[in-house]
Amino acid sequence: MPEKTPPTIDPAAAARWHALAAEPSPWLHEEVARRMQERLSWIVRPPDNWCHWDPVRGGLQAHATIAAGLPRAPQWIHETSSAAAQAVARRELAPAWWSAARWRGPRQHFAEPAPASMQMLWANMALHVSAQPQALVARWHRALAPDGFLMFSCLGPDTVQELRALYARLGWPQPSHSFTDMHDWGDMLAAAGFAEPVMDMERIILTFASPERLLQELRGLGRNLHPERFPALRGRQWKRELEHAIAEQLPDPKNEGRLALTFEIIYGHAFKPAARAPREQRSWTKTKTEYLAQMGANPAVKQHPGA
Repeated sequence: MPEKTPPTIDPAAAARWHALAAEPSPWLHEEVARRMQERLSWIVRPPDNWCHWDPVRGGLQAHATIAAGLPRAPQWIHETSSAAAQAVARRELAPAWWSAARWRGPRQHFAEPAPASMQMLWANMALHVSAQPQALVARWHRALAPDGFLMFSCLGPDTVQELRALYARLGWPQPSHSFTDMHDWGDMLAAAGFAEPVMDMERIILTFASPERLLQELRGLGRNLHPERFPALRGRQWKRELEHAIAEQLPDPKNEGRLALTFEIIYGHAFKPAARAPREQRSWTKTKTEYLAQMGANPAVKQHPGA
């Protein structure tokens, strides 16, 4: 893979942000997880076990929805961010000791799965903030059993394009690191050993009532990890200038003049082929043509609740 395709990310900043994972999961991440969960309906044979990778930021509410659709499948819950987030995952996802679900439901394992053991690996909104995305994809591939499949989502290049344009007009450094195109993610999946990766995308437009509410939402979604970001702390005067510029330049006439931000969401799906088995023998998913024919990728406008 060319060096330009991974995101332009400062590894130290990425590690700091990763360690800050905490509840509740961001609203946008939960919404993306819900939409990704709908894509499970195209899986021909439900997995007998599955791993939820980094659920605290990826979607704690979504976990219950996925688990309800796989009532007999044992779960591996692997939170890699911090010990505090691992405690959150246990508290929020493990049934209470007195609950019937604890004794009658599928077994839960709060650990990294053994190599070649998982039939589905679920990773929501994690890849775009990884400083080593190819290594992360390789870890996912290693955890999957032959004929197991990966489902993931991440942000794409058109994310916060309105804010990027605003910063450019003001002569400021980029407001975020770069986001990788879905075709490059597909190439990365293939390079890691995944077969026939299927990628699609949609744009979600969130609207906000005020600059303060918009910035609050962005703080929950991530940090500017660009290596050439402004190197020092910003002052109150700069914050006032930013809020003023947002109020002037981001109102969207199509959404009653509310402040609008675009988020490009990339969805990825790929399977790990069995060694020396013809591709025609696989039974996990429909063909790539069937999968794409049944998916819609139309832009969506979504008002953030309470914005």
